[in-house]
Amino acid sequence: MNQLQTCFKRYEKKYLLTRAQYLAVRLGMATYMTPDAHPHYTISNVYYDTEHYDLIRTSLERPVYKEKLRLRSYGVPAERDSVFVEIKKKYDGVVYKRRVTMPMQDAASWLSGVSDGSGSQISREIEWFLRLYRPEPKVMIAYDREAWAAADGGELRITFDTGLRARDNDVDLRFGDHGLPLLPDDRILMEVKIPGAAPLWLTRLLSENRIFPTSFSKYGTYYKQFVLGGMPAAMQKEVIRSA
Repeated sequence: MNQLQTCFKRYEKKYLLTRAQYLAVRLGMATYMTPDAHPHYTISNVYYDTEHYDLIRTSLERPVYKEKLRLRSYGVPAERDSVFVEIKKKYDGVVYKRRVTMPMQDAASWLSGVSDGSGSQISREIEWFLRLYRPEPKVMIAYDREAWAAADGGELRITFDTGLRARDNDVDLRFGDHGLPLLPDDRILMEVKIPGAAPLWLTRLLSENRIFPTSFSKYGTYYKQFVLGGMPAAMQKEVIRSA
């Protein structure tokens, strides 16, 4: 398999915005941010988990260390289009993402156990994850992203996600990016990605508009709404605690 390997280490802060807060942020960051090279695109992810959702149940307990595996595409991939197999870890607030790139059909074959990885370091890490958890594709989550980069060439990135949607049938990126909504139409998920502390201008902008960080998880939101959705709140907490 011909693979391009990429590693990331950064802080990621999430904020749930109203439409008014979104417009205020867009206005306030105009001097400091510029549209990304690809400013608008759709992201689709297939999240892998154990039969009984052990990974997301553990994640919802907010441990110091957690990890997850997903298959990601930009747009709906055909068989030979490139997709990303990503293992994402979070330790003490820092996000570490390691991924390999390969054609969709090769990724599906690898993750289902039909074929082997390339033998690279990242491939071995993913294969260890597969052997340890025996995960299966659980849900497809897609959203439409607006991306901004630092105007001064720095590493700060700000993204706005809308149209968050999910499905747990036909969990395959090749079957389209449709799904049921995860958020109300008037809510926008903002993510701030940065290797260190946020710049002062951004801190002030968020404070002035009463925008505060949240622990929002797309996969966690799906799990609570659609997997635990029929349970009373007290029972939901007991299910999460028993992870």
